[in-house]
Amino acid sequence: MHWMEMKKDELEKQYSPSRWSHRMAADDVIKAHVKALKEGTERARSLAETLINVPYGEGDGEKLDVYIPKTASLDVNLVIYIHGGYWQFLSKEESGFMAVPLVDKDVVVVAVGYDIAPKGNMDLMVSQVRRSVVSVVQQYSHISGLYLCGHSAGAHLAAMVLSTDWSQYGVTPNIKGAFLVSGIYDLLPILPTYINEPLKMTEEVAVRNSPSQLVPHLKRSSSGCRIVVAIAQNDSPEFRKQSEEYYKTLEAAGLTVTMEDVANTDHFSIIEQLVDGDYHLTKLLLKMMGKS
Repeated sequence: MHWMEMKKDELEKQYSPSRWSHRMAADDVIKAHVKALKEGTERARSLAETLINVPYGEGDGEKLDVYIPKTASLDVNLVIYIHGGYWQFLSKEESGFMAVPLVDKDVVVVAVGYDIAPKGNMDLMVSQVRRSVVSVVQQYSHISGLYLCGHSAGAHLAAMVLSTDWSQYGVTPNIKGAFLVSGIYDLLPILPTYINEPLKMTEEVAVRNSPSQLVPHLKRSSSGCRIVVAIAQNDSPEFRKQSEEYYKTLEAAGLTVTMEDVANTDHFSIIEQLVDGDYHLTKLLLKMMGKS
């Protein structure tokens, strides 16, 4: 069924990832998610050298955290992580967890903060994550490989970064790889749902911020980037469809893209497990960096 034919309550169910987890009740899965991310981030902060609250712009929310390996050589791979939370929840404070297995491999991880709704609107958040990437590239001139990873709303924002027209930024980041995990690439289906209440997107705002509409831009600015579109086995059918359709659109445009359907995961565990060096997506990222 096409989303336009769905009643509001069915659409809201499809776009409520916590209702599709097989592990526990919806409220519990979100609590467990926040706990897992916080614990992973605390571990990362104990393992890595950290630079916390580094500004990338003038705004209060325009800050990032940097997790630096103790033996950072001058030739570093760097991963920028953009957190999820439906553009209205979570922060960079829970977003350092993936540094846990990566600091051992001399990979720098940058967790980006942005102004979530209702303070931030969609145009602002997209502008912020783009500027954060520019700032990282300007501050770390010795990056040998720049990678992006985003989860859920963060995967949407990462895809918007890949679709940037960099001519107005004075720098073109050479993003070698991007992991788009359980993302939303077409914002139109969420307009009639509760998710849009704090976002207050109009149709015009949703269209101009939908990566699915911006593939020609992505092709121009990120043609050399290897893109992994990852989806959880127990994501909702509508979430799975979002990833499958975006993957097919990128593939049809001739981009280097693979689809990873990650077995035995739900919308939350698919990203939580990046704290583990033996996890499928962690190994895939390290392999992409030539570090497997």
